Amino acid sequence: MFRLFVVCTPGLEMLTAQELKESGLNLGPFPATDSGPDLACREEEAGGIEFQGSLTDLYRANLCLRTASRILVRLGDFQATVFPELRRKASHLPWEHYLTVGRPVTLRVTCHKSRLYHQGAVAERVALAIGDRLGQIPEVQKPGGNLETDLPQLIIVRLLDNRCTVSVDSSGALLHRRGYRLATAKAPLRETLAAAILLASGWDTRHPLLDPLCGSGTIPIEAALLARAIPPGHARRFAFMDWPNFDEGKWRDVLSESQKDKEPKAPKILASDRDAGALRMAMENAERAGVAGAIQFSRRALSAVEPPAERGWVVTNPPYGVRVGEGRDLRNLYARLGQVLRTKCPGWRFAILGRRGPLLESIGLPFEEEISFRNGGLRVTLATGVFGRPGDRPTTPEASGVN
Repeated sequence: MFRLFVVCTPGLEMLTAQELKESGLNLGPFPATDSGPDLACREEEAGGIEFQGSLTDLYRANLCLRTASRILVRLGDFQATVFPELRRKASHLPWEHYLTVGRPVTLRVTCHKSRLYHQGAVAERVALAIGDRLGQIPEVQKPGGNLETDLPQLIIVRLLDNRCTVSVDSSGALLHRRGYRLATAKAPLRETLAAAILLASGWDTRHPLLDPLCGSGTIPIEAALLARAIPPGHARRFAFMDWPNFDEGKWRDVLSESQKDKEPKAPKILASDRDAGALRMAMENAERAGVAGAIQFSRRALSAVEPPAERGWVVTNPPYGVRVGEGRDLRNLYARLGQVLRTKCPGWRFAILGRRGPLLESIGLPFEEEISFRNGGLRVTLATGVFGRPGDRPTTPEASGVN
């Protein structure tokens, strides 16, 4: 079994943990080891979830988790207060399972409250330790290069209170890089965040979904992938495919299992935007994702949206207003969003990602739940609730006719 850590956007740990549980991945405690008592599983910690799993689980987590950014393998966890100790203990880790001789590496080091505080010196000793184990010191590269191929193997070293944790990245390019979004509009939403919004909204993948400000189409595309039970990583490569212990047979089994006994749904997914260029990008992205036929794209202003009669969900990501002079115009946009959708989508559930404060308040609706996290360096809030006519109180999904 492996110690695995799923990296996600801080603030979304609960959603990622729920994904893990629904995927059948083991979140139970770790067995006792010689590495210390702190190996007990912390189901949720800032920026991720730790769990244990097999090689098959590692493959499945990379392939299927929609909100994860990376999947790390914890190679070791030990005390280190001087450099010879760090090199000696790091040389005992099973590097041969993850690196071939001659493959370059990238070392990402952080040091806090530790006697070993020089990140460059720590990285140098770890590279020497790898050489001690493999018989050749690897070339150390800075991050860069092709995002899909020829990536150096990322190794993450964290020193905290003189305890060193060494992890190897199994994903390669960040998992939000599904491979379909080559064209983007301004301020694109990451695919992992779009998936998180959909999961947090409670969308049941059966009732209609509307995004009236779709931009380059990330939300409706992720919705179509979710409804059709298409694994988000089905069209990309992963770092573990270059490991000496890569088991192609197991990987093929995981791919096959991901589609076994699945019943793809075909809800109405409507996406619109007034920007012709953004809409063209959205349609091209949907085509690459293989879900163009599952989404009804249309160019129209917000006030011209035409939702179906059947109640469903509105899930959207309006602009945040980070440029000077945009504030008033955007407050008007948010107010119009609330007004139009109260009129045209009464009883529909909503999930709107925006900046907390005057913008979200301009929608003019009470929120049932809010989740805060960062997007593009900005603190944003996902607000959820039910559209009603002015003066209406929020209702439950059952009372709204959505079940």
